[in-house]
Formats: sequence, C-alpha cells, structure tokens
Amino acid sequence: MIKSQRINQIKEYVFEHESVSLEELVKHFNVSKNTIRRDIQTLVEAGILKKVYGGVSVNHSALVVFNERRDQNLTKKQEIGKLASQFVEDGEVIFVDSGTTTLELLPYIHHKQLTIISNNFDFIHQAKAYPSLAIFSTGGMLERKTNSFVGFQSIEFLKKYNINKAFLASTGITLTNGVTNSSPLETEVKSTIVEKSAKVYLMIDDSKFDKYGITTYCSLSDIDYLITNSMPDESYQQYALEHGITIVTP
Repeated sequence: MIKSQRINQIKEYVFEHESVSLEELVKHFNVSKNTIRRDIQTLVEAGILKKVYGGVSVNHSALVVFNERRDQNLTKKQEIGKLASQFVEDGEVIFVDSGTTTLELLPYIHHKQLTIISNNFDFIHQAKAYPSLAIFSTGGMLERKTNSFVGFQSIEFLKKYNINKAFLASTGITLTNGVTNSSPLETEVKSTIVEKSAKVYLMIDDSKFDKYGITTYCSLSDIDYLITNSMPDESYQQYALEHGITIVTP
C-alpha cells in the first residue's frame, strides 16, 4: 500500500473508532511502529488527529467538519443517484462516469439486466457483486486522483461501442464555459462519451453550478438531462428551455 493511501485509511480508521492505540494501528495495518508514528505525525501536523497517552484520537473540530461535509454531500448524491436510476431500463448499454455522484447509481440499478461500460474504478469494484450486471472496464491508466481509467486505450475502447445512455459527472458547470472537469486526463474520455451516447445525463449537486474546472469536455447544450438535487436559478432554466434540456429534480 502506498503511503498516502495508508495515511488516508488511518485517518478513516481513527475517525470510526474515535481513539486508537499505536499497537492496534500496527496490528491492523501490518506495518512497523516507526511507520505508524510517522504517518500519525503527518495527521497530527495537519490538525486532523491529536496524540493521547499510548495512541491517538480524533481532533473533534476536524471530525465535525469532515462528517458534516461528507454526510451533506452523500445525501445529495444519493438523491441524485435515485433520480437518475429512473432512466435506466433493462437490456440497455449504459456508461457510468468517474466520480462519487455516479457511484450512487449502483444501489438503485443493481437488480436490472444491464451492460455497463465504466472508467470508474470504485463502481467497477462494487458492481462485481451483482451477476445481472455485465461490466466492461475502459482500461488504460489509473488516474489516482479520481480513481478512474484514462488515456489513449480508454478512448480507443470507447469508440467501438454504441451506448444508449451516459451518466456523467462534472467539477462544475457555467453557461459560458459549459461542462467542465478538474482532471485534464479525463477530459478526452468524457468528450468521447458525449459523442458516442444516444442520450447524455449529467449528475451534479447544487454546489456545482457557476463553478468550473480547468477543462471543458462539452457544451451544456450537448446534455439531454440535467439531474440535480434542487432547481437551478432562472438563467439555467431558460437555457435548458432554449436548448431542449430536461432538468430533473426531486
């Protein structure tokens, strides 16, 4: 396991248990006490954990912020996942994009008979538990920042498939910059999907409006359905009306 991944898992383990001894961490992560001490020091210096006798505990101010943000975002994403699932029908070939919002589709579609193409590592990993889902990975290089497969191989793979519906994510959208992304490596994959799919569904929560990432992967007018947790302002509603985009909200 690489260091950054282990440190993140240590943080999550301590957050779950509130307070943990050094011995417990050594045993759980199967590394030396010196390694655990160094990892803990990184988290202590970041203000996430604090040292206590014989181990570490949660810095509660950090825990509150972390939990509130995670829970708030998760609730919105689950709502969006449920909304999007109503457009998925048995027998279809769908694409599921990278990101945590698109991941929330899985609980609502795993009982269907589907062919799913995805570059979302977490989605692929979790979907393997459901035999009714035929899963095709795009392959390519694993972009660790987004846990997605990217690169030339992914694009060439996608060009061969006819996709009924694509469920996409975005760093943010604006009327001028369109649908944007923070990972340039993913941009061409997303652009290819928009071109290859009969229908495009964009899944974003309300924090993504009027925000934009470093690259644009398609115009907002290329989207068929905009699925979000609350109705966007009048300018987006008007744009959707003019360009034939269906806004879907709870």
